[in-house]
Amino acid sequence: MKTIIIVQARMTSTRLPGKVLLPLAGEPMLTRLVQRLRRVQRADAIVIATTTNATDDAIAMLCNTLGVPCHRGSEHDVLSRYADAARLQGADVVVRITSDCPLIDPALIEQVIAAYQEGGSDYVSNMLPPTWPYGMAVEVFSASALQQAQTEATQAAEREHVTPFIYGHPERYRLRNLVSPVDLSQHRWTVDTPEDYELVRRLFEALSNIHLDFTQADILAVLDAHPDWIAINQHIRQKPATESQTAQDTHP
Repeated sequence: MKTIIIVQARMTSTRLPGKVLLPLAGEPMLTRLVQRLRRVQRADAIVIATTTNATDDAIAMLCNTLGVPCHRGSEHDVLSRYADAARLQGADVVVRITSDCPLIDPALIEQVIAAYQEGGSDYVSNMLPPTWPYGMAVEVFSASALQQAQTEATQAAEREHVTPFIYGHPERYRLRNLVSPVDLSQHRWTVDTPEDYELVRRLFEALSNIHLDFTQADILAVLDAHPDWIAINQHIRQKPATESQTAQDTHP
């Protein structure tokens, strides 16, 4: 079973254009994310799925520098972009991560993949409903379910947000959700606005002084030491579930 992490990324993000290349501890955000994803032992490869727009040439160039495959497809039909990337890579299992999650904990990704590998599920998430910090969303699902979604999904939201067709049909697909032992959904670690970026930038600066293989527990420890930082983006409203069931920026 070939397990592929597919990261969607584009430069024309609605609320913070160019965010995927903003610096975090001296490196572009996408570089930091790839570094963290490379620690996931249960995944066989990482693919960046960006668009054919000229504005995303910079993402393709960075992927070349990082030695990471880059698939380019439709800007708005993200479902087809994902499905084509999975098919071309020969994926049996797809791990969906969005490019606005540079703090994602590789151990959590391992946990969600392990839950899928236990069998009995076509789709495993940790955000249905969210109990982990926003910015820690992981979805793992079969490539066959993804290909079926690409073939059958007709709603605009299903095409734009990749997985609604799958989790929207619980009578057809076996769904599973991993719940955090402690509800941490009050934390917002995704990067969707300038305020989000400021918080994550500070966290990376603080954590890079220790080590870059930091965990979710390390992030919480930094916030315990700097409780005022939480207020930086606390007022930001997450996109409604109708736009993004996984509570992430699903069209970066």
